[in-house]
Amino acid sequence: MKPSPHPNATLITRLYTALAAKDGAAMGTCYADDARFSDPAFQNLDAAGVRTMWAMLCSRATDLSVEVSGVEADDTHGRARWVATYTFSKTGRKVRNEIDAEYEFRDGLIVRHTDRFDLWRWAGMALGLKGTLLGWTPMVQNAIRKEAMRGLQAWRAKNKL
Repeated sequence: MKPSPHPNATLITRLYTALAAKDGAAMGTCYADDARFSDPAFQNLDAAGVRTMWAMLCSRATDLSVEVSGVEADDTHGRARWVATYTFSKTGRKVRNEIDAEYEFRDGLIVRHTDRFDLWRWAGMALGLKGTLLGWTPMVQNAIRKEAMRGLQAWRAKNKL
């Protein structure tokens, strides 16, 4: 008989099951009220920011598919590898983003979530030639981050969050 997964591994699986279902609200319930999130585009979000980010991304996703592997967790830490495949709405270009995630847990919730991926590679897929040629530069990477945060703030204001 296979042992049951750790509850925090189940939490990670629940997070990505909700993402695959485009259910941002369900994703938000996986985070503590003092959670922090960071990835190469959305850096240093607080709990409200991460909940808003997932809600925004889920609401915009039209053809999102999510693959999760390597889920591991114990009482305080976890990790997973996940792949998001989708069309980037601003350019209509297909993206297959491979992401390594690390988590910290407290009381059965995520308190820190850090996603790592190659922003240059992402820029090449999402932005085309410009991203391939210039996506490695701090100027373009900072522009991507600023645009991500502007989009998040605009979505938050539009949805009165």
